[in-house]
Amino acid sequence: MATTKELSVEDKLRALYDLQLIDSRIDEIRNVRGELPLEVEDLEDEVAGLSTRLEKFKLDLVSIEDQIKAKKNAIEEHQAAIKRYTEQQKNVRNNREFNSLTKEVEFQELEIQLAEKQIKEMKASIEHKKEVISSSKEKLEQKSTHLKHKKAELNDIMSETQKEETFLTEKSSEYEALIEERLLAAYKRIRKSVINGLAVVSIERGASAGSFFTIPPQTQVEIAARKKIITDEHSGRILVDAALADEEKEKMQNLFSKI
Repeated sequence: MATTKELSVEDKLRALYDLQLIDSRIDEIRNVRGELPLEVEDLEDEVAGLSTRLEKFKLDLVSIEDQIKAKKNAIEEHQAAIKRYTEQQKNVRNNREFNSLTKEVEFQELEIQLAEKQIKEMKASIEHKKEVISSSKEKLEQKSTHLKHKKAELNDIMSETQKEETFLTEKSSEYEALIEERLLAAYKRIRKSVINGLAVVSIERGASAGSFFTIPPQTQVEIAARKKIITDEHSGRILVDAALADEEKEKMQNLFSKI
């Protein structure tokens, strides 16, 4: 193939239109995949988030159960203290010592009541967390199954189209190398600015493809002459004549059929 400097305007137009046909084919392939890659990515994040949440709940359960054990041990210590203070009351020498020990017993009893109340609350918390864990497990299983199916769907599409997309991406780079930097930058800018990604279009029935705006006859003659790069004043797209477009479409179809 000729280098960029050796390209005539017609060669540039052909290279641009070929690049457009290749990029449009890549667009079609990616459109087939649609939102699947994003869906898979979102599901992976959701599954990871649910798994992390589930593990946190399990750790919370262990922590609460440890706290319950600590409270039960404390209750045993308080009961032992009550027993000790009660025994000491039998040997007191005056009412002041008896009352002091009575206050200690009452304090220990209050501590036992508080610990029992906290144990009751923690047991209720355990039951609640067990319910949340159960529903989280169910949700995780559903999301994991959905993710598995979506991944399989994506892999099927990828296996069918990956070879063609790789080939076309390489060809796109080859054709980009033929086009001067300024013109290539304009092509890419136009592609980004239009919904269908068409930066180079042919003349159809006196108008640019996909447009209702008629191209003046004199401009059509200039486009057909292939002596300069002409753009549609309404859309900014680069224009080529129908004959050139048909020739390049046939050439690209032959290329695509070999994949």
